Amino acid sequence: MRMRKPKKSLTTMALLLLLLAMPPLAAEPIDFSAPGLDGADIALSDFLGQWVVVNYWATWCAPCRKEMPELSAMHEQRDDITVLGLAYEDTEVSVFEEFLVDYPASYPIAIADVYDPPAALGPPRALPTTFIVDPHGELLKTIIGPVTREQIENVISELQAANGPSNAD
Repeated sequence: MRMRKPKKSLTTMALLLLLLAMPPLAAEPIDFSAPGLDGADIALSDFLGQWVVVNYWATWCAPCRKEMPELSAMHEQRDDITVLGLAYEDTEVSVFEEFLVDYPASYPIAIADVYDPPAALGPPRALPTTFIVDPHGELLKTIIGPVTREQIENVISELQAANGPSNAD
């Protein structure tokens, strides 16, 4: 009697594919650029020396809209943190501009190409998705789903404590 290898379940295969599709936590600086609402490119490397909170969002996303005031306040009140919004929606710039009248953001907004998102981050698995990048440009944390200012500040404090003062530059 011949023994057959057990088949991998679809769940295991799907999980493996999902893990392979996720961008790894960087051990070195990452960078990308995307056009801002005015058409000028905004690069992640423009913000070296600060913690950067990169936030994928869309106009139709209710949790994204709820996060915007706290992200704006943190961006305005913390000199060591910059928030960078990545609009992830296939629509016209005018739609984003109209949306931002009702949901203002004090931080820079770049438009991610939904068909070719920044390779350093990959496409979001859900919206909102937030990435924490240290002052050296290293991606240290990914948060899928809604997040508060307090959660972000706690994560940054924990990362600073774990990685030593060199990441608090």
